[in-house]
Amino acid sequence: MIILLFLILHWYLSLFGQTFFLHRYSAHKMFTMNKFWEKFFYVFSWIAQGSSYLNARAYAILHRMHHAYSDTEKDPHTPHFFKDVYTMMMHTKRIYNDVLNKRVVVEEKFDRNFPEYPKVDKVADNWFTRIAFGVGYFVFYCFFATHWWMFLLLPIHFLIGPIQGAIVNWAGHKYGYRNFEEGDKSKNTLFWDVLLMGELFQNNHHHAGAKPNFAAKWFEFDPTYPIILFLDKIKVIKLVRVKK
Repeated sequence: MIILLFLILHWYLSLFGQTFFLHRYSAHKMFTMNKFWEKFFYVFSWIAQGSSYLNARAYAILHRMHHAYSDTEKDPHTPHFFKDVYTMMMHTKRIYNDVLNKRVVVEEKFDRNFPEYPKVDKVADNWFTRIAFGVGYFVFYCFFATHWWMFLLLPIHFLIGPIQGAIVNWAGHKYGYRNFEEGDKSKNTLFWDVLLMGELFQNNHHHAGAKPNFAAKWFEFDPTYPIILFLDKIKVIKLVRVKK
């Protein structure tokens, strides 16, 4: 029971860091926050993702490219040019690393207006730290796992950020329904997206990329949006109002 609770906690903390901070804030600037809270959530997303930490600048650039070139050959993670999700992930990883290490020229319209904390990245984005997180997960399992098969869950912890992103990019552009006819193949995979906290409303999001609520119809529910409204109400963030 403790192991499953730990997995669920890690899954949703990592997911919140990705959807709230990396996606809706870093890539889209759906809301603003002061420097204290920006750095807080920057560090939060690192701790939550742990060994699979994703850099905010590289994430934002790839995601902006994804919107600009959705489901074309220039999309860094469309499922429609790959035979399986693993091949797509490896392709995305290569582009991510090239952008992260500044080995490619990035279009100016993508390469701006995102949070950067090099001192945090110096600690967060190195192999010593990643391995330390991995060892921590393994030690936790050694203490609390009650069956051998539970250790098979460890790879989820090791790669939780990329796994969540891969599910969204694969399923969200292959399986589900469409509310809006966009120039891509984006789909809404679930009506109530409690699994990926709203990220599987890809068709809605591609239709209105600046809207913080990824649900569009009355029967849809984006679990991250009420949290955003709460943080706006207590003035941790300030929503950028989008015309309906």
